[in-house]
Order: sequence, then C-alpha cells, then structure tokens
Amino acid sequence: MGYGVKMLVKGPRACFTRPEMKSERVSYDCITPSAARGLIEAVYWKPAIRWCIDSIEVLNEIRFDTFRRNELGGKLSYRNAKGALKSDRELYTVATEDRQQRATMYLKDVAYVIAAHFDLTDSAGPDDTVEKHYNIALRRLRKGQCFNQPVLGCREFPAVVELIEEGDAAPVSFYAGSGERDLGFMLYDIDFDHDMEPLFYRAVMRDGVIDVAGAAQGVIG
Repeated sequence: MGYGVKMLVKGPRACFTRPEMKSERVSYDCITPSAARGLIEAVYWKPAIRWCIDSIEVLNEIRFDTFRRNELGGKLSYRNAKGALKSDRELYTVATEDRQQRATMYLKDVAYVIAAHFDLTDSAGPDDTVEKHYNIALRRLRKGQCFNQPVLGCREFPAVVELIEEGDAAPVSFYAGSGERDLGFMLYDIDFDHDMEPLFYRAVMRDGVIDVAGAAQGVIG
C-alpha cells in the first residue's frame, strides 16, 4: 500500500447520478468511490500511480432538492464532426429544435472526509517512488492546485478540496453515534478492461463512515 491522505471535500450542491434512472437525474445518497477518486485525480494524477479510496465519511445531513432546466436531447456525433473537418459541411446544433426539460434531484450542502492512498502501477519508472509522489500530492493539496476543477458529480457543481493534516481536529459527522445505515447498492467504479462494465458495492454507513476498502471485497458486476 502506498502513502495515504485525508481530504475535506465540500460544496453547496452535488449529484452522483444513479445509472438506473434514464430520463431524469437522481443522485445517490452520497458520493461514490469513483467520483471520490476523480476528485483526487483532478488534484494530482500520473500514469505511475493509481488512487484507491479507503473510506468516505458523510459529515452533513443527507438532504435532497430538485430543479428543472432546459437541456439538449442529443449531442453532435463524432462521425459528423470528423466529416466536417474533411469538407465544407457545416457543423451545428439548433437548440430550439432539440430542447427538452429535465428534472434533477441533487444533494444540498454536502461535505465529506475522504481517505485515500495510491499504489504504484506498471508504468512506474525507477525514479517513481512513493515518497516522491506523496510529497507532490501533499504540496498540491496544500496550495489548492489542480489539473482541472474538482466537481461533485457534475461539471456545474464545483468542489472545494482541502488537505486534513495530521494533528488537525477531525470534523464531526452529523451521523456520529447513529449506528448502521444501509444505503443500498451503489456504483463502485467502471471496469475499463472489460468493455466498461459497471461495478457495484453495498454501501453501509456506520456512524457516518463508509468503509470502502472493506466493502470492495463484495464488488459485483
């Protein structure tokens, strides 16, 4: 196991969409492990390392809200875009002809403590040591640097990511002392080596903490 970090992640809105909901966006009760990994990868990622989520602590009460907005029903195809590059064909979308109203059920005022570690991959070279990448990750987290804007599920929901240093006072979860709460099956990750197969795990929150590393033993496709 590589070196680990703890991050405080928060934002006014979040939406971690359930894949079984087709026409409308409905969020899971909390952040998924794949979305949590995307947050830390937005801060620091290299081919030589792979981030793994160890635990997720839900700090704020789980609350939902909804809104409706106009969206496009489709998107420009890759084939049309490629053809436009080779010819004088116009490439555009008429929004008024493909507009539809969709509802979104999102999470309000979210905050999580995410514990993660990284392992070296087969792409690591002789200069890729765990100490090197760990120190770079810490430096970027302390300075608030990122490769792209960390988001809470959707691009329009930006996230604030802060490093929790050793010795810092630990935030107290709203669910501390509340016992066990089963959040049901939740998306764990996407298996890109097997035709992008979705993987799911049983998310059980105990006193506000989800043991992702332990639950990963029961991941199903």
